[in-house]
Amino acid sequence: MSCKAAVRQAGNIAVVDLSGRITLGDGSGLVRNTIKDLLNQGRKDILLNLQEVTYMDSAGLGELVGAYASVTNAGGRIKLLNAQGRVSEVLTITKLYTVFENFTEEAAAAASFTAAAGA
Repeated sequence: MSCKAAVRQAGNIAVVDLSGRITLGDGSGLVRNTIKDLLNQGRKDILLNLQEVTYMDSAGLGELVGAYASVTNAGGRIKLLNAQGRVSEVLTITKLYTVFENFTEEAAAAASFTAAAGA
């Protein structure tokens, strides 16, 4: 199953619902282009919903790191939602959980953007 991305707005946050496999080629390029488009639109608070992502290879991990760098350099914040199964394991093994805030509930993730902005 190829990677798909659907962007929706939740308040001031752009939620990117990803599904499928984020791998070398189309999947990783889709993530890169989606983040780039959001930043070009001035949308800097981004939540990546990984609930429907079934697999992520090293290229996919590289895209997450690249997305983090791009969003942070643009003055924004990027967080993860619902990383599960193999994707969660890969994030743990690579220690990327120390880089990204990860949430299991969308409401808590959305509240974290507001709380961080008020701090």
